[in-house]
Amino acid sequence: MDDEPPADEPLTPAQVETLARAAHARQTDKAGRPYAEHLAAVAEGVRRLGGDDEQIAAAWLHDAVEDDALSEEWLTAAALTPRTKAIVRAVTKHPGEPPEAYAQRILATPGALLVKRADLAHNADPARLAVLDEATRERLTAKYTRMRALLGLGPLPG
Repeated sequence: MDDEPPADEPLTPAQVETLARAAHARQTDKAGRPYAEHLAAVAEGVRRLGGDDEQIAAAWLHDAVEDDALSEEWLTAAALTPRTKAIVRAVTKHPGEPPEAYAQRILATPGALLVKRADLAHNADPARLAVLDEATRERLTAKYTRMRALLGLGPLPG
């Protein structure tokens, strides 16, 4: 394909966006919205917070392996920088993993905290939570509040 970079160059954020949108095309969020809306919001949040191209690429892919939209094998072989791959791996939760271990991996990976911060900000957006039933809203708010505390981000805004 003409729009792919040479083999030794990483994919651009725009190319990663296209891949992520295609990989998550059939997925929806808890409110039934296209999952790509969440990915776009996280990528934009990373950009607004001063993230670089590697972090923006990781934001587009932050749930891809965890959600089985793309495989770990794909990530390993992908034309991405080692830092982008490390961030994606850091923010990918493992089944049964304690939140403390997850938070420590994020904190230990350069660039990952900014991506997770943008992810949590969008997940905890009051407008996004408002469409959920009360029990789900309360459960998720508690989960996001705890993760923010483990990451040293303080309370949820608002």
